[in-house]
Order: sequence, then structure tokens, then C-alpha cells
Amino acid sequence: MLSGRANFYGIVAYIRINRTKREIISVTQFSIFPVGVRESLSKDVAKILDIIDKSGLSYQFTAMSTIVEGNWDEVMALIKKCRDAMRKSHSRIYTSIVIDDRKRARKRLSGKVEAVENILNRKLQK
Repeated sequence: MLSGRANFYGIVAYIRINRTKREIISVTQFSIFPVGVRESLSKDVAKILDIIDKSGLSYQFTAMSTIVEGNWDEVMALIKKCRDAMRKSHSRIYTSIVIDDRKRARKRLSGKVEAVENILNRKLQK
């Protein structure tokens, strides 16, 4: 059974295509967490966030998820690295990956928030 805390490991990435370079930039949501362990997962989260921070990719960390933006191959390699690190200390993990694919999108890491703020005509709490 999965707990609400499991979402704490969420990492978000979405995909955009840069037509000039033909490079795929992603913003992929993934969650990875150990199954059948203690209630608090903060130490596990810290290990994964350390890997993300050292990756050099743009990211935003929140209480429930992390948003990562970068080259498709770099983001997929980062997910694999996070999964491998989690597997070193846990015999069973759960991983979920969701991809939002949108052509010609720009600045997805901040652009989605800015679009909603523009509609509301105010800054939202971050």
C-alpha cells in the first residue's frame, strides 16, 4: 500500500522541442520511493536531491515534488542514476514516470506558473 508521503519523491520533467537545434528539452515527472520501510523518508529524499543538485540540471524542489528541466538524454540518465542509488539501499522501490510532450514550448519550468499568474493578474505563493 502506498502512503501519501510517497509523493515526496516526485520529480517533474516536461518535454519541449527546440526546432532550431532539434534538441528535446524535458520537464518529466517521476516519483521514486522505497516500499515497506519506515514512515519518515527524509534521509532517502536527501540522497536523491543531492544527486539532482549535483547534476547541473535546472530544478525546483518542493515538499511534494521536484521539477527538473534539461536535455532529454540528461534527464533520463538522471532518473536512472536516482533509481540506481535508491536500489543500493532498498530491495524494493516504486517508480512512476509521467511525460508532458508539447511542441514549441519554452521556459516550461517557470512558464507554466507565469501563465497562471498572468491569468490571475497576481503573483502566487511559491
